[in-house]
Amino acid sequence: MSYGKGSTHLSEAQELRDDRTGALVIRLTSHNSINHHLYPLTCSTTPDMGWVIFSSNRSGEWQFFKTKFPEGEIVQITDLPGGVHGYSGHLTRDGHELIYTAKGQVRVVDLETLDERTLAFWEGASLGEVNLSPGGMWLVTAMKWKGKNYLALTKTDGAKAELIFECDRTIIHPQFHPSDDTLIEYAQDPAPRIWLIRRDGRDNACLYEHRNEEFIVHETWLGTTGDLALVHWPFALKRFSPFTSPSSFATIAKFNVWHIASNRSGTKIICDTNHPDVGIQLVDVATRERKTVCHPKASCRGSQWRQSRYATKEDFERAGREEWALSWMEAKTDTIYGPQWTHPHPSWSADEHWCLYDSDLGGVTQVYAVRLPDF
Repeated sequence: MSYGKGSTHLSEAQELRDDRTGALVIRLTSHNSINHHLYPLTCSTTPDMGWVIFSSNRSGEWQFFKTKFPEGEIVQITDLPGGVHGYSGHLTRDGHELIYTAKGQVRVVDLETLDERTLAFWEGASLGEVNLSPGGMWLVTAMKWKGKNYLALTKTDGAKAELIFECDRTIIHPQFHPSDDTLIEYAQDPAPRIWLIRRDGRDNACLYEHRNEEFIVHETWLGTTGDLALVHWPFALKRFSPFTSPSSFATIAKFNVWHIASNRSGTKIICDTNHPDVGIQLVDVATRERKTVCHPKASCRGSQWRQSRYATKEDFERAGREEWALSWMEAKTDTIYGPQWTHPHPSWSADEHWCLYDSDLGGVTQVYAVRLPDF
């Protein structure tokens, strides 16, 4: 089979039913390669629900593809030598373009014409996933470069690119405030984890001081509420109010919540689970009730998830982790927190009626979509 930018391939979609909940499930890929949707806090469907964007190494390198939803042709949309960062992609607000990172570059590809351009380039840098400001004018990404860690800011028209913050500790998962494009929440790895900074690099502040033994992870904005949702692994799903005085925590639900994603209004959260895996859960934030959506039956690997603390340097050294990787996002072999494509990573579709997730149930990871129940 021939691959390259613009190459078109037959549909791989198959309609299924979850054997325990009865939910409608569509397996979107079936190729004997690793296939996964975008970073779980990022929407993988275009706004019109016409396409799902995913990453695959089926061509021999990690590249981005689009597939018709709920079924239809698959089209390769990138063919960058050396491959792309498969979790880095973020659709523009209109859904016409995909912004992504690859080997020190921030790039953008038009989903229709497949024309590409480079927005920013730091030679030799390792970049993480892209996050867009609410107005769509700015993007932020984490960076490792020349032995330091940075927050890198780029205008989406390519007119400006700068490093707004430098840190000795690893920086991961920066996220613009959903209604204020001057504020960015990000994580320093490991603890204390939750930080807030202004877009111009001012007022960097730790939002919650905690030690390595308190495993706070997978924080994200709780829709447009102004609060953060986060996981106290493996005990509870919580919300954190950073802008109240004093800041405060509230428990939403007590169970082994793992990766979380909020809907746009902050009223619902979808999450996967681990140790034990009880399936993807849909949580009502106000009532604290939850419903099982489906059972991905992914292998959910990573030794640290059996612990209730962050991994230490010694843990990574025992695992033989590669030093160049930007946290877990680019690790080729990581027995501490991954491999990441063995985790379901549930995320919302653009119309919020579907959940996208990954599973290696059949031995190799494929992309799935499950219809969400009324709740």
